[in-house]
Amino acid sequence: MKTFKEMYDSLDEKTMGKAQRKKQGRRMAKLQRSSAFQMKKKRNALRTKDTAKLAVIAKKKATQVIRDKFYKDYKNMSLTMRVQADQKIQQKYGAMIAKKAKKMLPQLKADEKVRVKAARAAYKDKDKGKDDGGITIGNYNIKLDI
Repeated sequence: MKTFKEMYDSLDEKTMGKAQRKKQGRRMAKLQRSSAFQMKKKRNALRTKDTAKLAVIAKKKATQVIRDKFYKDYKNMSLTMRVQADQKIQQKYGAMIAKKAKKMLPQLKADEKVRVKAARAAYKDKDKGKDDGGITIGNYNIKLDI
C-alpha cells in the first residue's frame, strides 16, 4: 500500500489541464454534498493528521508567505500569470520554502493537537446534550415529562 507521501509526490509528475481541473472540481462539489462524505469529514476532524500531511500543509503555507511577499496582486492575476509566478517562485525560492516549511512543522503539530482536542471536546459536549431523557427525531429533540 502506498503512503500519503508517495502518492503526493507522484502527483507532482502529473499536471492537470484546465478542463480536467474543472471536471474534477465539479465531481468534488457533487461529492461534497453527499451524507457519506459529510460523515467522513466529521470523523477525520477528530483525528490528528500524520506528519506527511502536515509537511504538505507547511509547504503550502510557506509558499503562500513567499507569494504574499513578492506577488502582492497574485489573486487578481490571470491563470497563466499565476502559473508563471508559481514556476518562478519554485525555481528561485524553492530552498527557502523548504527551510520555512521545516521550521513551521513543530508549530503545526502543536496546533493540530489543540485543534483535535477542541474538536473532541465539542463532540463530547454535543453527545452530552442529547442524553436529557428525551427522544430525537430528525433535528428535533423532544423531552417527555411523564
